[in-house]
Amino acid sequence: MFYYLKGTVASLEPYLAVIDCGGVGYACNTTGSSLASLKVGEEATLYTYLHVREDLFDLYGFSTKNELSCFKLLLGISGVGPRAALSILSVCTPERLAMAVITGDEKALTSAQGIGKKIAQRIILELKDKIAKEQIPGGPVSSPGAASSPQSKAGEASAALAVLGFSAAEAAEALRGIDTEAHPLEEIIKMALKKMVR
Repeated sequence: MFYYLKGTVASLEPYLAVIDCGGVGYACNTTGSSLASLKVGEEATLYTYLHVREDLFDLYGFSTKNELSCFKLLLGISGVGPRAALSILSVCTPERLAMAVITGDEKALTSAQGIGKKIAQRIILELKDKIAKEQIPGGPVSSPGAASSPQSKAGEASAALAVLGFSAAEAAEALRGIDTEAHPLEEIIKMALKKMVR
């Protein structure tokens, strides 16, 4: 229903931003990192997700499309609702979430409020399964000139981008031209994401 909201930041509270759009204040549930990018009185854009149930009509807003993509991805996991997804993204940037999944780092997820070991394991397992299914047709993704081994940085970066919802072709295109051996994995992912949002 809503793709994004663009307006003046009217109010900021813990996990909530109110955006004034033409005299109407939209209350958006959001993450700590999105809140940190906002200032009261300044113009802002939040990419939104509308969660509707019989007794509920909640709007969620994110400062980047990558954060919104991760939020939707987490909602697709059984047992993860909007509040849990928001909690995870408040302690994990999209890059950190991708790293946690490909390295099996449960602690990164359980540091989020309300996320226990079982749900963290389920998130890692289901997102790893998603990566495996996406990579079966063409094998592991690698950037041109990089080793095709899934243990290579290029392979790990491709897997991380798959966690964030990008296709194998999109990941390969984003990694093209990045010297994967010269940078830490998290930096490679950040550089690839910057290329994707241009």
